[in-house]
Amino acid sequence: MNKYLYILLTFIVLSSCSEYQKVLKSEDIGEKFKMGEAYYNDGKYEKANKLFAQIVPNYRGKPQAEKLMYLYSNSFYKMKDYYVSSYQFERFVSSYPKSEKREESAFLAAKSYYMLSPVYTKDQKDTKVAIEKLQEFINVYPNSQYLTEASKLVRELDYKLELKAYSIAKQYNHISDYPAAIKSFENFNFDFPGSVLREKALFYQLDSAYKLAINSLEFKKTLRGIEYLKEGRLNEAKKYYEAFKKSYPNSEFMGEAEKMALEIEDELKAYSTKENI
Repeated sequence: MNKYLYILLTFIVLSSCSEYQKVLKSEDIGEKFKMGEAYYNDGKYEKANKLFAQIVPNYRGKPQAEKLMYLYSNSFYKMKDYYVSSYQFERFVSSYPKSEKREESAFLAAKSYYMLSPVYTKDQKDTKVAIEKLQEFINVYPNSQYLTEASKLVRELDYKLELKAYSIAKQYNHISDYPAAIKSFENFNFDFPGSVLREKALFYQLDSAYKLAINSLEFKKTLRGIEYLKEGRLNEAKKYYEAFKKSYPNSEFMGEAEKMALEIEDELKAYSTKENI
């Protein structure tokens, strides 16, 4: 019984493939549209896409063009070809401004850009574009049924940018480039004031300032004369500690921060003693 069933299924598959190839090579655009839609509804998007691609030019200006272009655009999205789907959906929106599929297509165009956003460790050019496209959709369709999802996607992308900026600053701290770390964390806190990473950013900014100060030379000679380094950097580190304590008095990092503060104070006392001699 299983043998006959296998033979029957094989015959059906081969017949189906043969019919597909026959229609693919034919010049009957109506049959291609019909078969393409059937494949699309069955979730066989690649086969549907190949058929649609052949007939798109033939349907320009015809009543069926709107439906065809929506299916064609969405087949790219379903195939995860997001570069093309973003382009095709944007074309659909501009070509059919009164379509009932316009809002959905505008959202899927923006979401296609979201899908192109890489992991945070890579260049975030596409992430910034995706945020712009999603925000544009939100502005145009403030009452959209897709508003909640669009807003969620924007938050995810914003966090990716935060994580990227934070990781760069943290890397400077890790490789002991403390001036670059301090500046990068300063930029991070300015660019992302409400970030969930702000506590860590302020702590590692303090950590960078502390290590820079503790390991500093007392002074260095420059063309302008002698430049005193350590005392000024200790005072700067003290300011970072006070800012961190004020913002996060119950932080999990407070114990470590207080140890830094004590050492900073001990170092500064040496300078006040010298001044009193």
